[in-house]
Amino acid sequence: MRVDLLTKEYPPEIYGGAGVHVAELVAALRSLAGGPEVQVRCFGAPREEAGATAYPEPETLAGANAALRTLGVDLAIAADTAGTDLVHSHTWYANLAGHLASLLHGVPHIVSAHSLEPLRPWKAEQLGGGYAVSSWAEKTAYEAAAAVIAVSAGMRADILRSYPALDPARVHVVHNGIDAARWTPVEGRDLVRANGVDPDRPSVVFVGRITRQKGLPHLLRACAQLPPEVQVVLCAGAPDTPEIAAEVAGLTAELQQQRDGVVWLQRHLSREELLQHLSQATVFVCPSVYEPLGIVNLEAMACGAAVVGTATGGIPEVVADGETGWLVPIEQVTDGTGAPVDPDRFVADLAAALTEATSDPDRARAFGAAGRTRAVEHFSWDAIAERTLEVYRSVL
Repeated sequence: MRVDLLTKEYPPEIYGGAGVHVAELVAALRSLAGGPEVQVRCFGAPREEAGATAYPEPETLAGANAALRTLGVDLAIAADTAGTDLVHSHTWYANLAGHLASLLHGVPHIVSAHSLEPLRPWKAEQLGGGYAVSSWAEKTAYEAAAAVIAVSAGMRADILRSYPALDPARVHVVHNGIDAARWTPVEGRDLVRANGVDPDRPSVVFVGRITRQKGLPHLLRACAQLPPEVQVVLCAGAPDTPEIAAEVAGLTAELQQQRDGVVWLQRHLSREELLQHLSQATVFVCPSVYEPLGIVNLEAMACGAAVVGTATGGIPEVVADGETGWLVPIEQVTDGTGAPVDPDRFVADLAAALTEATSDPDRARAFGAAGRTRAVEHFSWDAIAERTLEVYRSVL
C-alpha cells in the first residue's frame, strides 16, 4: 500500500500541534511491520528526507491572499499524487489537495481533523476574505472524504455539528499521541535559570502560539490573582494578528508591573529548554477556549507536570480531573468563537485552580507522576499508527 500524506507542516518547518502529529505519525507508520509506503507532500523549502517532497508557493501568486497561495500549492501536490493508493490530508491547507487528488486519480481521500474552520471565526482577522475560501475548501473536502479521523471524541462531535451532511459512520476517533521517550522528565535546571526562572519557586508554565483559541488574555487576567510567590512563565510567540499580539503584550506588561517573576519567552524554544521548563513546572496551564485535543498537554504530562486545563474540546479526554490535574469549567457562547459566556467567572475559576495547584506542590507532583503514567499507557504512537492503518484498510 502506498499512502501520500499531505500536509502544510513537516520537519523542520513545524509551528503547531498538527505538524507534530504528522511527523510522529509518519515515523510510526513507516516503522510498522508490513506497514505502508508513505510519501510525504508538504509546503515550503526542499526537504532532504527520502520520501518527502516540498512545494513552494507559486511565484505567479506572490502578493495574493494567503488562502489563494495555499490553493496554488494544493494544485501542484494533487498533480503529483498519481500512482498512490490513498491520500491522507491534514488541516485545511492540504484538504483541497487531497480532494482534488481523489477526483483526479480515483483514490480514497482521508481527512485528519486537527481543527475546524467554522470554530475559528477569528481567522477572518488574519485572512480577510481568504477565511471564506479556507472554509469552502475544508467543507468540500470533509463532505466528500471516504473517511474523517477526529483526534478526540469531542472533536468528532464538533465535526458532525459543523458538517451535518457527513455520515457519522465515516467519522473515526484516533487520538493524538506522544513519544514518551523524547518527552520525559529531566533533572537539569541550568536552561530554566538562564531564561530568568527560579526553579525553587512555584511556577505556572504556558506553551503555545498567540492565537484567540489559546485563551492567553484570560490566563493573564487570572495570573493577577495568584499568590505573590508564584512565577508565570509564558513560552508564547507567533501571534496570528497584530491585534492579538498587542493585547497579549499589554496584559503581560501590566502583569509585570503588578508582580515579579513574570517571564515571557517569545522566541522558539529548543526541545531541551522545553523539557526543563515542563519538568520544573509546578503546574502546566492550557486555558484554551478551543482545543481539539492538545498535544502540548500530553507533552507536559509526559514530562511529569500536573495540568490545569479548560474543560472543553478534547482536553477532558487527556487530563483526568482530580488524578492528573484540574479541569476548569466553562460555559461557551455558540457563535463559533468558543468565548466564555461569563469571562470574569472563567478567569476566577482558572485562578482558583492555579492557586490550588501551586499552593500544594506535593499534590501537584503526585498528579504529574500520574500524568506521566497516563501519557505512556494510553497515547503511544505505535497504537495510533495501527489504528490509522485500520482506517486506511477500511476504505480500500
